[in-house]
Amino acid sequence: MSTFGLPEPRLREFVQAVGGSAELDDAAVADRFARAAWTVIAEPGDGAAGALIAEVGATTALSLVLSTGRAATSVPTVEAAAAPNSALAAGLDRWRPRLRSVDVERAFRLAARVGARLLVPSASESEPGDWPEGVDDLGDHAPVALWARGDPTRLRAPRAGIALVGARAATGYGEHVAGEISAGLVDLGHPIVSGAAYGIDGMAHRAALAASGTTIAFLAGGIDRFYPAGHDELLRGIVDRGLVMSELPCGAAPTKWRFLERNRLIAAASAATVVVEAGARSGSLNTAGHAAALGRALGAVPGPVTSPASAGCHRLLREYAAVCVTDAAEAAELVDQPGAEPESRELRDSTEVIRLLDAMSTRSARTPTDIAVRSGLAIGTVLGTLGTLAVQTRVRERADGWVAVPHAHSH
Repeated sequence: MSTFGLPEPRLREFVQAVGGSAELDDAAVADRFARAAWTVIAEPGDGAAGALIAEVGATTALSLVLSTGRAATSVPTVEAAAAPNSALAAGLDRWRPRLRSVDVERAFRLAARVGARLLVPSASESEPGDWPEGVDDLGDHAPVALWARGDPTRLRAPRAGIALVGARAATGYGEHVAGEISAGLVDLGHPIVSGAAYGIDGMAHRAALAASGTTIAFLAGGIDRFYPAGHDELLRGIVDRGLVMSELPCGAAPTKWRFLERNRLIAAASAATVVVEAGARSGSLNTAGHAAALGRALGAVPGPVTSPASAGCHRLLREYAAVCVTDAAEAAELVDQPGAEPESRELRDSTEVIRLLDAMSTRSARTPTDIAVRSGLAIGTVLGTLGTLAVQTRVRERADGWVAVPHAHSH
């Protein structure tokens, strides 16, 4: 058995270096290696990849993509799915530029260097409980694997985790309330889940650690280089007494698209989400939307009606049927309350536009092929989106490639 031309002993060596048990059989080793490879090949939340893996398994799915496509005829359901214009056909166009064994091997080496572990769904030979089961509710958009630093057994906490999220540019009021609620929830036995960003997220994590509780941070890039850099010490503290996770492989850079997809993991891994403080268009509203769509309970902390920093929370209370939360006890009560579908969504660029602009530079020209590799988009999608953005003067073509127009990311 070989994958990417690597023999089984080499695959086993890679898998064991990131926490794989010596007792794993060959099939389990292949599954883990394939899932790690998929974190390199597909962008977070890629539903086509998730559907293919759910249908035939991670190992077979990887083999199909590595093949010229003829192997797909041996699996009827895959053959049908790969018909022209299907999601799978588009997925193959996205994944093929990233089929480089050197990138997968690099992900394993970087992970081993920082003591990271590869976590896979319980049904895929993971240690019992060492997987945030709630993320499976994302269906085809669930992560195929997670990279983790810290103690995965903390995922077995007796009480459900609660997400505390909010604005990066938090006010003193917002940080005070976040700290009080976080410490109170920890005292009640609830792990705190957040995204390690500046402002509310950071305060929620710090308060949980100060109260000797468990806190879990989901990152939008590789866990070998902590982001934001200013929270390096905080994240090291979380590794020591909690868990830092990402569905991106080590070495991957955080991008706007990946932050948005990271938010769905925060919501899915928690029984309830509380937005402590958020402006009218805060990224926290994206997390809230994921929580509501997943049927998770949603809470929001009210603020002064004159404060722009609380406008997003007030919007959640008014439009998303969020529950008013003023202290830890009220936040804990959300765990037993059902969520509701949001009545409105925040307007934003399409995912293709976000991913394409993330892959571009305002200074260095990049070819469409390079942009396709960086963004994980099919070359046809890249060319079509570049044309649209050029009309909007958000990108510009030069003799040596394409560049983003400054401030294009702010649209």
